Amino acid sequence: MMLQHLVPCLSPPGSLTLDDFADFAGLAAGPAAKEELRQAIQHKRRGDMSGDTARLLPSLQSVVTGTFTPEESERKRRRRERNKIAAAKCRNKKKEKTDGLQKESEKLESINAELKAQIEELKNQKQQLVYMLNLHRPTCIVRAQNGQTPEDERNLFIQQIRESALQELGLGLPASCGHHGAPA
Repeated sequence: MMLQHLVPCLSPPGSLTLDDFADFAGLAAGPAAKEELRQAIQHKRRGDMSGDTARLLPSLQSVVTGTFTPEESERKRRRRERNKIAAAKCRNKKKEKTDGLQKESEKLESINAELKAQIEELKNQKQQLVYMLNLHRPTCIVRAQNGQTPEDERNLFIQQIRESALQELGLGLPASCGHHGAPA
């Protein structure tokens, strides 16, 4: 049987086939057979080395043995230096982004606190206005029964709010319900 399948190994494509090892087919799969097969593959590889493989072999051997030529050492040193610089830049960018987000968070928390305080102030003002309205309502009902229209009552209420606001600002004008003068 002539099989032309490639043997799965690191040999260049098409250099080793099952036919190259046909004489090993009858051997038992023991340690001696494995060693002979390994040696045959290595021998075959050494004999078939082309330009690319022959050029790469010394650098692969230097990686395995840990010895480097001065050029390789310099390249390695430059690559490490570039990597160190790139890592420092990355860390700095990340730190700047984190600082920016922290500042934005603090700013938003401050705005949130101000808005909450404003909400509380508006709630207090509303409570005061409701209280004033409730105090004034009995006189307005009596006045409404005495011939004033709901429109008149609304205008009087708006005038009261204006006078109250002016009084809080310290602009004078005594607070009155507006029933004693002409309608606004």
